Amino acid sequence: MIEFFSALVRWLQLTANLVLFGSCVFLTLIWFGKKLPELGWVRKLEQLFPWLVGIVLFGLIGILASTAGQATGDAINTWDLNAWWEIVLKTRVGHLWVARFGLALLLLFIVLRLKRMHRVRWHYGVLAVTAALPLTVGSLVSHAGAEEISFASVTPYTLHILLAGVWFGTLPAIIYIIRDALNNSQAGTLLLHADFLKQFSALALPVMILLFLTGWMAADRMIGDYYHTLVSSRYGWLLNLKLLILGIILWIAYRIRSVWLPLFIQENVRAGVAIGQLKKWVGIEFLLALILVLVATLLANTLPGKHAIIDHWPYPFRLSIDATWDESGVQNFFWAGTLLFILAIGIAAMGTLNRWNQSKRVILPVIMGLVSLGIALPPLIIEAYPETYQKTPIPFDAISISKGATLFAEHCVSCHGPQGKGTGTAPELFVADPETGEFPPDPTDLLTKTHTARHTVGNFYHWLSYGVEGTSMPGFSAVLTDENRWDVVNYLHALSRGYMGRLLGSLVTPNQPFLAPPVFSYFAHDGSGGSLKDFREKSNVLLVLFSWPQSQQRLFQLSDIYEMLKNDFHTEILLIPNRALTEEEMAAVTRIVPFPVITEGWSEIRDSYLLFRRTMAVPDLLRKGMTPEHIEYMIDRFGYLRARWVSQFDGFGWLITGVLTKQLTILNQEEKIKPPPDDHVH
Repeated sequence: MIEFFSALVRWLQLTANLVLFGSCVFLTLIWFGKKLPELGWVRKLEQLFPWLVGIVLFGLIGILASTAGQATGDAINTWDLNAWWEIVLKTRVGHLWVARFGLALLLLFIVLRLKRMHRVRWHYGVLAVTAALPLTVGSLVSHAGAEEISFASVTPYTLHILLAGVWFGTLPAIIYIIRDALNNSQAGTLLLHADFLKQFSALALPVMILLFLTGWMAADRMIGDYYHTLVSSRYGWLLNLKLLILGIILWIAYRIRSVWLPLFIQENVRAGVAIGQLKKWVGIEFLLALILVLVATLLANTLPGKHAIIDHWPYPFRLSIDATWDESGVQNFFWAGTLLFILAIGIAAMGTLNRWNQSKRVILPVIMGLVSLGIALPPLIIEAYPETYQKTPIPFDAISISKGATLFAEHCVSCHGPQGKGTGTAPELFVADPETGEFPPDPTDLLTKTHTARHTVGNFYHWLSYGVEGTSMPGFSAVLTDENRWDVVNYLHALSRGYMGRLLGSLVTPNQPFLAPPVFSYFAHDGSGGSLKDFREKSNVLLVLFSWPQSQQRLFQLSDIYEMLKNDFHTEILLIPNRALTEEEMAAVTRIVPFPVITEGWSEIRDSYLLFRRTMAVPDLLRKGMTPEHIEYMIDRFGYLRARWVSQFDGFGWLITGVLTKQLTILNQEEKIKPPPDDHVH
């Protein structure tokens, strides 16, 4: 019930605000002297203004009430003034609500003040600007504003709202103009009304184009790369419904602009018929626009597609450019279909402009469009499963990766090999099928092929659970728990990222982060503790995997420059042993170093970060691989692994203090970077 009430009051508030804003913009644009306020439709429109502001204020109060109920999870708080007060005082949403309500009161004052004044053009302009302010502030509590308050995130949504107001808010004025035209048959008045409609028609076309572009930009931020949510989430279906309604409205607007408005402008007997048709179709357009605003309101209060949880993918296939693009012929088919689709749009546009018959203008482009889709899309189709778009409930962290490594070694190494390269020696791999005489396919190379990048984590979970048909890959649902299977998935992605890590060296590539390392939690010998995320936007982290006593001289060097690194270069050092240290060894290490030596969580961190040990010169692909004596990882303040120094293979590297500090200087000079989505793999 509270959800229904919330949607209703938000819709009423937005509708009233848009109508008031759009009406005032229209009155400002068409002003041409003292005649305008004397027209009957203008007076009728102005009589609506106080009522519209009242609805805005009522809607805002309803929004605060529903927010109190939804935020606390108790419907009783919807009507609790104390709960309202808590929202207003202690939340960002409440602070923005106060601003919106204050601006609405200012709007009411201006509307009532102008009722007593002789109207001039700038009065409507002031009213339009004032009406735009609650809409603008309201965009800060949208999905775009909730994620990130920045010009790039908020501006498209704000412009989209204001453009919607210019179009939608003008429709009541157009309805009043048409009604006046029906009741007044004087030639001069009809011409005046026709001129108003022409101005609206000229305004509506660029507004609708910009409305579509800003809407696309806003939707793109809410969908991201998760295009599958367009057909599998509530947000996607509402967006599709919004586009469908918009398409119908655009068709009606085209018919009005191309057929009925020209007939009305012509001063002949057909003008009366045209006015009647205009009244009918503009009324339908306004009704559809009201529904469109309602859908937009529901959309703004629905979990965005990129955050939607798709527990069950309903289709046996999916479209994926990433997984198919490099396959033979895919690109040729895709671009051929795309060019044919563009040609279909061009023919449709040319036919409309040149008034071709319906078969050439409509039927031919539709057929070409369908054929183009039939050419471009099938090569992009790959098999999908109900679990394909599931997200792992287990964080992509060192603990999960370490567990996954143990499980992989126990259940998967016999086929996939110790490093996932498909070099296993399981007997069943070498036994031919007695009926066909064929040997099983080679196990998938999970390391050197882009397997994890081409498939979703849900796919891996499905294969781990039920096996792969036509191969020797069995299902493990009866052997491994649900959590265990997700741990293996996390390990496979860490394995893949580790292989990508061979591209890293001791030098930072400015402004090009690409690798998100596993996150972790820890406790150190000095009583300190926390997680890698604690350093976000505060300091870089130099993660040191060391051997004792082999790393002794390097630890002395790091100790000498620690204060400089910490104070001048905003960098913390965390020390992780390559093996368990005795009490005597730990005492010897801690006598040297002033920075934390991790004593709890070290083995999991070591296991997960050793996956990032490879270099281009030493790919380390055979057998179990080696463990370098000393490795240092440079993690920037945004959570990306940016450089790595392996003492055995990278020369002097960071032993030269100037080389190390230069890389940290580069990191510290970089502008803010959006942190990686490291809680989950995708």
